[in-house]
Amino acid sequence: MGKGRLEAFSDGVIAIIITIMVLELKVPHGETLDALAPLVPVFLSYVLSFVYVGIYWNNHHHMLQATGRVTGPMLWANLHLLFWLSLFPFATGWMGENHFAAAPSIAYGMVLLMAAVAYWILQSTIIAAQGSDSLLRRAVGGDWKGKASPLFYLAGIVLATRAAWLAQLLYVAVALIWLLPDRRIERVLGDANE
Repeated sequence: MGKGRLEAFSDGVIAIIITIMVLELKVPHGETLDALAPLVPVFLSYVLSFVYVGIYWNNHHHMLQATGRVTGPMLWANLHLLFWLSLFPFATGWMGENHFAAAPSIAYGMVLLMAAVAYWILQSTIIAAQGSDSLLRRAVGGDWKGKASPLFYLAGIVLATRAAWLAQLLYVAVALIWLLPDRRIERVLGDANE
């Protein structure tokens, strides 16, 4: 099976996730800038989640560029990833509405952790189907970011029980790590096309 339908479906789901998150931003009651103050945590949690969803969309796109064909297990692994991404609006809203309190920060960390695990499962499923000499396997290499991120999420989940702001710092740190352009797949695809 070709990958076009998988890409289109995933893009559509991710677009809906972002739409749901932005619809959670409520218009303040009042006409002064002071009316915006209570919405700052909601807005900051939205920005963080928007960045995360954007990172997943970007990396998902690159991963599929290095994929030749799609198998049944890949479809299920992709749905598994989309399931965890679909929980971002809930976790984002709960965390923002409760000003980054411990329980919502733990739940947010759990969603981040499970999305990372699901992405790894999808990546591993693609590599297994494409073979050990696949473009994706060559591109991923040691994948230090992919291995470090779940550890940061676990640390954030534990830290949130004592100081939720430390968990937030770790969640932001991981997002910043992934914001740096990762050209591994682009390099391997460029080399393969030469």
